[in-house]
Amino acid sequence: MITRLIPKATAAMVVLLCACGLASAQATRTWVSGVGDDANPCSRTAPCKTFAGAISKTAPGGEIDVLDPGGFGAVTITKSISIEACCIAGVLVSGTNAIVISAPSTSVVVLRGLTFEGLGTGLDAVKFITGAALYVEDSFINNFTTNGIEFSANQATNSMLSVKNTVIRNCSGGGVASGILVNPTGGGAVTAMINNVHLENNAAGLKATGSANCSVSNSVAEHNQFGGFTAASGGAVLNLDHVQSVHNGTGIICNTGTTVRLGNSHVADNTTAVGGTGTCSTYKNNDIDAVVSMTALPQGQQ
Repeated sequence: MITRLIPKATAAMVVLLCACGLASAQATRTWVSGVGDDANPCSRTAPCKTFAGAISKTAPGGEIDVLDPGGFGAVTITKSISIEACCIAGVLVSGTNAIVISAPSTSVVVLRGLTFEGLGTGLDAVKFITGAALYVEDSFINNFTTNGIEFSANQATNSMLSVKNTVIRNCSGGGVASGILVNPTGGGAVTAMINNVHLENNAAGLKATGSANCSVSNSVAEHNQFGGFTAASGGAVLNLDHVQSVHNGTGIICNTGTTVRLGNSHVADNTTAVGGTGTCSTYKNNDIDAVVSMTALPQGQQ
């Protein structure tokens, strides 16, 4: 029998290459736990501690799952991914954004079952810069100073926001924050689908600017300082169906150059029911109470 010997240097190189291959492997599903460790491989039996620790070990298009209640920290998302919680999964931040999406224009990001706490100093709970689509579902956002969700797509390609079954409250820093701000800054078209969302005690409830086209259904805006639902500028469109806008500064705002279509909805107990000088259409099946003032509102009150 002939035995072929491998030189020591070559053998060492083979071991090193194998180790590098293992280290760079990414799983399609990873796990985080309140008692995890980011030095772990983020498997179910050896979970990571934070979303930031898990995302580098998760393949594009993969999923980060939460094993048990805990706070899992801020994270910047740079690829298609889902973050899903079975239980109370907190993102608690102070003085910064909680989750930032800055991903390729074909990326889809899903955030489901998360609780965001800004402690009165956090900036955006969720800030979308680039990507194809963002889904926020079954979540709770509280006490941020800039916005609850800021969808300011800065890209030439089209993008989409979907928010379902979510509560956003106390985003009122400096009187300019919005529960949801749809504010495209690139050349691509932006659509937003908002369903069963509660916007409470923010500076503004939902605000759309630029080329944003938003459809809102089965949702409530209440006790917001300025507008409950606002089409602010630049040709923005709001289609509102089965919504309630109550106890706000202004129930519905449609400023010059914007369009609001209102159906099957209840607008009452606001300081002003409808304001602005844009096109605000009603399908005659709405309950609109109090004052209608079709005059332009100061920028700070939009």
